[in-house]
Amino acid sequence: MPPYFRIPRFLALCAALVPCLPPALAADAPPLQCNQSTACELQIYIENDSFGNGTDRYYTNGIKFGGGVNADRVIERLLQTPARSALERITDHLGEVYVGLFLGQNLYTPQRITVARPQPLDRPWAAWLYVGGVAQSVVENRLQTVELDLGMIGPAALGKPVQTEWHKLVDADIPQGWGNQLRNEPGVLLAYLEKWRYGPTTGVQAVPHFGVTVGNVMTLARAGGIVRFGRNMSGFGPDTIEPGGAMLQRTRLTDSQSRDSGHEWYLFAGVDARAVARNIFLDGNTFRDSASVDKRAFVYDFKAGFSMRIAPVRVSLTHVQRSPEFTTPLGKSGVQRFQSLNVSWEF
Repeated sequence: MPPYFRIPRFLALCAALVPCLPPALAADAPPLQCNQSTACELQIYIENDSFGNGTDRYYTNGIKFGGGVNADRVIERLLQTPARSALERITDHLGEVYVGLFLGQNLYTPQRITVARPQPLDRPWAAWLYVGGVAQSVVENRLQTVELDLGMIGPAALGKPVQTEWHKLVDADIPQGWGNQLRNEPGVLLAYLEKWRYGPTTGVQAVPHFGVTVGNVMTLARAGGIVRFGRNMSGFGPDTIEPGGAMLQRTRLTDSQSRDSGHEWYLFAGVDARAVARNIFLDGNTFRDSASVDKRAFVYDFKAGFSMRIAPVRVSLTHVQRSPEFTTPLGKSGVQRFQSLNVSWEF
């Protein structure tokens, strides 16, 4: 089915999706089940704008960790089963579906973090703490992923203590303006991301993508891709922190291009363009007055980096340059540069 037919189906599904409750698991089942048959991995993502840039502003830090695990019945009902249900309804051409679980936090600040007073002409202070359930399937050269994130924006997201204690540890400027952050609000985000690949495993390969995200946290459509050059290239490019950006180890094992790769490396470069209808970190709280700025409806990232794997460890490092995301009466925000590190350990 062509992509432009799947997107309306996804949007219609999001409006009516009701979690499908599975039969209860055994009462003595461990919260997280990990063994050789489940093919688990631990994935850690760190994004920060201070590495090599010396800046501390805008999207200043993101951290996410998790991987492919079978969770207990509560987590499965809340996150993984809705994600699986969404994926199964979006497409008519689906292989075996695998599930994962992630926990993450994003921090956003204005340029001057040592100013305690409100800064209405700059980006609002904001934090987002969430847990995400992932459902994923690969068929030949096509990867489809749905991620459902549930969490909190505001003081409950623990942005102030995390950034303050970290800056104390590394002897950096102590942030003073967290009292002006967005207020507490539950956040929901449902994302669909599809990737394709064209080319050999050794040599040059193109990996285009498109996706849709809806929710009070983010609502956007995106498209782009990467070109990569390397040897024994597995998967669909580097795993990334954004919703749906990670390829689970169990999915890799069902992918004919990935399962036999013990050692690999590649260089890559690409772009991701987004049409943004809502970004709570710029638009402000949904149901109450809060700090906000005028977001730009079109944003893009240029990215480049490298990835390597020496089993059972995979490492990717990406440099990202992001276009201005908002404007104020005094002008637009500047281009932002940050680095993204992904480390994955398979077990």
